[in-house]
Amino acid sequence: MRAAAGGALLAHGVAGLTAGWAPAAVGFHILGTAMGALLVVGLWTPIVGALAAIDAALNGLVNPADAGFYVLLAALAAALALLGPGAWSVDARLFGWRRLEIHNGNAHVKRREPRP
Repeated sequence: MRAAAGGALLAHGVAGLTAGWAPAAVGFHILGTAMGALLVVGLWTPIVGALAAIDAALNGLVNPADAGFYVLLAALAAALALLGPGAWSVDARLFGWRRLEIHNGNAHVKRREPRP
């Protein structure tokens, strides 16, 4: 998921930089390229995912012809912000991989063995 969202941001940012956009848009393309690179390697994933979701949503509003692409990219980035980077990421190397185990809620109840 990180590769898909980060790769899309990288490709979009590099394409925007090589297309010769207006000087005001160059900063946004550099920011998008940097966010894509950070997502691909898995560094600061919750923060970058949230920023990428906001960026994609704003791009969807500005470019209604490509709104479907930006909605999908915003959903991927928001999911990454909520789920985290995963086991194979720089975040996992730096801070350790965290897993959330959800128990069924009946852990304190003793289970009876069936009678033979």
